[in-house]
Amino acid sequence: MGCERMERMTLSGGRVLDPLTGFDAITDVHIANGKIIALGDKPADFIADSVLDVRQQVVVPGLVDLCARLWENSTQQKAHICSETRAASLNGITTLCCPPDMQPIIDNSAALELLQQRNHRSVLLLNLLPLAALTKELAGEHLTEMYTLTRMGCVGVSNAQMPVANSQVWKNALEYAATYDLTVFIYPRDAWLGRDGCVHESALSTRLGLRGIPALSENVALARDLLLVEQTGVRAHFCRLSTAQSVDMIAQAQAKGLPVTADVALHQLFLTENDNRHYDTACHVYPPLRSDRHKTALRQGVKSGVISAICSDHQPQSPDSKACIYAESSPGISALDSFLPLSLKLAAELNMSWHDLFQRISQQPAQILRQPCLGLNVGAQADLCVFDPEAVWSLQKADMHSMRYNTPFLSWEFKGRVTHTLLNGQRSFA
Repeated sequence: MGCERMERMTLSGGRVLDPLTGFDAITDVHIANGKIIALGDKPADFIADSVLDVRQQVVVPGLVDLCARLWENSTQQKAHICSETRAASLNGITTLCCPPDMQPIIDNSAALELLQQRNHRSVLLLNLLPLAALTKELAGEHLTEMYTLTRMGCVGVSNAQMPVANSQVWKNALEYAATYDLTVFIYPRDAWLGRDGCVHESALSTRLGLRGIPALSENVALARDLLLVEQTGVRAHFCRLSTAQSVDMIAQAQAKGLPVTADVALHQLFLTENDNRHYDTACHVYPPLRSDRHKTALRQGVKSGVISAICSDHQPQSPDSKACIYAESSPGISALDSFLPLSLKLAAELNMSWHDLFQRISQQPAQILRQPCLGLNVGAQADLCVFDPEAVWSLQKADMHSMRYNTPFLSWEFKGRVTHTLLNGQRSFA
């Protein structure tokens, strides 16, 4: 944080909700040396440097986002680490995982060191945890030095959205990862089915005249991946599920005791292929928005816990990459500014407790990343999100902190807004 002396702080009068322990009460939180030192009455020798009045607000562990892209490109910049980490922090996120398909690709120690240097220069306001590339240049042919990269700071390995078509290479990679107990983050996508598509394959895609990506593309790949997970014993996390069949297959694998978890992008729980009817490029995402049936199954998977994490899948795009015909536009949503309010909206629509919701966007993502489980007990690191649950507002470009505004949620009305973010007991933004 760049602070010579850590601020001693009291959060006064907020509703303190801990998804790890189930604690839920209106009380004070006292912080010193980056940790929670007491709840309720302050220690006799504690004198706060500052007191934040958070009455009528909710204090929860900092949000953990399993996927946000922080584009770095010197020739055509889409966004950059400084702007996007600031946007994440302003929206209650204290830990963020980025996939390896940055510029340059995180497939060697030099690329990882460059990312770490950029983090330092940007005055990092959150815990940024990168994934290492599974294969060199994500080409699916030659394995990287996965173990070395994880020893240097990567929290897992992934081939991002580039499928490994060669099953022998894929099996070798999973065996390598299993040998060193690395978590493999897998996008289940077939290399050929729907390769040139941009929307969900259906009667609607035919009427729109757009090439489709069938649900089968995900389901076939997931079936193969689960067989290889069972064979190799690797710890696997499946990223950005989008089909009803995927939810069923993950549930069956978990029932068999396989070491698998899964997540879903938040926009998949609200939007469907019908949102593409007017060729709105803000709705061009990958995997594509699917039918109501798939959305309903994904929502049920989140509520039941089969899908243990929700992520933003933040992909800031340049205006030019969206201001073109649908099929030629770049997929992705700028999702950090809508992450918490959309999550709260989801909980309300599913009649889901906040305890369960914050497990999906804080505690369980931390477990997947094999980070210390965030909680609000005495001794826990004070990575905190504070929000006003009664704040009613609508998302406008002027409200967005991300460098890009490619979102289909502009003008949506939300209830609930972040007021403070603390990282290691210090105010990132307030």
